[in-house]
Amino acid sequence: MSVLTARNLSLSFGPRTVISEVDFDVSPGDRVGLSAPNGVGKSTLLRLLAGELRPETGSVSATGTVAHLTQETQPRRGESLRDHLARRTGVADAERWLQRAAEALGEGGGEDYPDALDHWTAIGAGDFDERADAVCERLGLRADLLDGREPGALSGGQQARLRLAAVLLTRADVLLLDEPTNDLDAAGLDLLESHVLGWPGAIVLVSHDREFLARTTTAIAELDEFSHRLTVYRGGWDAYVEEKANAGRRAREEYEAYAAKRDSLVQRGRQVREWSRQGVRRANSAKARSEEPDKNVRAGRAQAAENLTAKASVVDRRLDRLEEVEEPREAWRLRLTLPSAGRGSAVAFTLRQAVVSRGDVTLGPVDLAIGAGERWRVTGPNGSGKSTLLGALLGRIPLAAGDRSIGPGVVVGEVDQLRTEFASDAPALRIVADATGLPDVEVRTLLAKFRLGADAVLRPARELSPGERTRAGLALLQARGTTCLVLDEPTNHLDLPAIEQLEQALENYGGTLLLVTHDRRLASAVRVDHEINVGDLLTFPRVKGGRYVP
Repeated sequence: MSVLTARNLSLSFGPRTVISEVDFDVSPGDRVGLSAPNGVGKSTLLRLLAGELRPETGSVSATGTVAHLTQETQPRRGESLRDHLARRTGVADAERWLQRAAEALGEGGGEDYPDALDHWTAIGAGDFDERADAVCERLGLRADLLDGREPGALSGGQQARLRLAAVLLTRADVLLLDEPTNDLDAAGLDLLESHVLGWPGAIVLVSHDREFLARTTTAIAELDEFSHRLTVYRGGWDAYVEEKANAGRRAREEYEAYAAKRDSLVQRGRQVREWSRQGVRRANSAKARSEEPDKNVRAGRAQAAENLTAKASVVDRRLDRLEEVEEPREAWRLRLTLPSAGRGSAVAFTLRQAVVSRGDVTLGPVDLAIGAGERWRVTGPNGSGKSTLLGALLGRIPLAAGDRSIGPGVVVGEVDQLRTEFASDAPALRIVADATGLPDVEVRTLLAKFRLGADAVLRPARELSPGERTRAGLALLQARGTTCLVLDEPTNHLDLPAIEQLEQALENYGGTLLLVTHDRRLASAVRVDHEINVGDLLTFPRVKGGRYVP
């Protein structure tokens, strides 16, 4: 029995069709991964299923509560983290509904009070504060941070843990999760996986973490970028990948067989008609009359040639009866190259007895030398200081003690965790043009190759989606040669084909590489020479026994 049903859903934004005639059934225990390239409509479909958008046609019905957790991470102005979690989990709305119903009940109304109370109970509002305290303590979000009225900007690790806390605290019959794996470390991913696997209701999620999808999903629903329709593949991620590949091969083979038969018939028809024309000309030529004086014989030969035209008509009828097979359309693929500007200085970065602090994280003293062409992966749990170490190496964060040096020939290309280069009111076109020196027309062409259209490149960059900002960052790397790449969670918000392209590009990159990633398949695919765990550099280690310690 379905707990969430969509029938004939269609939605367009202006002339652009996003969702077309989608049917979708979700049953208790289903864990469905939603797959599609960036910008095709995954988040839009989640909003339709959650009732946040109204479709042009069709309907969505649910037999229980539905909770939609977006990619949002930062609290609103004046909102504590506890209030943020109450809003994200639906508890705040439930409490307001119950309060209004109770007030109406006291005035002789309140017909919806039983429904409000049932909903308040179902989503766990009654013990929300106790559960929030326990979950946040487990994740290392301190009590003073949880209840502070102005918590300020959160680090990437804190944002990841806050997003995970919202998932763990939500009570609903259907969970709709948009990119819940972004920025999570190994411990967070394990916790999320066990939560998803043990969830008694249904889950529909968007994630670009292939290992997470392989471990948790029971089906993959693919939103086609051409037809805008949904196809459900049962059996989980690996079964989907195999079936997709097989279906692609079958479609190509069927089209090639059809095209070969079609071309053969077309060629046969042309050939028969040409033979007919040549035969008639020969039969009626002066040479034929001189060689064969009997006009009846010549007429018979001409008639035989003309009869070939009838055979051509037979071929035409066979061609008309041939069932057409549509040629498989090639999906858009990111074509990424990462040009190297040479090796640069022999030593790219050095830290000598360096101590660096940011927030409640202090690293050091650190002695570290990174040579030209070396490939390093920086590891550690959320909040342990990976981005802090990168900031110290790049000179963005001042040292509390010690020395830092950057080789004079080092040319750095960076995709940082928060994509700050594109967190600006300036349009992406201007940011890339200023950074590369390319003329606007070339920048437009470049960004178009990264699926950033004319409307997107002129909007304020901060208004771009996370995926668009990430692709813009990669476009910038492709446009300028570097001697060193610094990539902090580069796969966040990238679709799966783009991640595969990134893996290939990194394999061929000849410069220095500093990589931070919690994407397990990317980590296993990208070759590195050295690995450094920032937990070993902490002055006051904050993780013990796999548990965050405030």
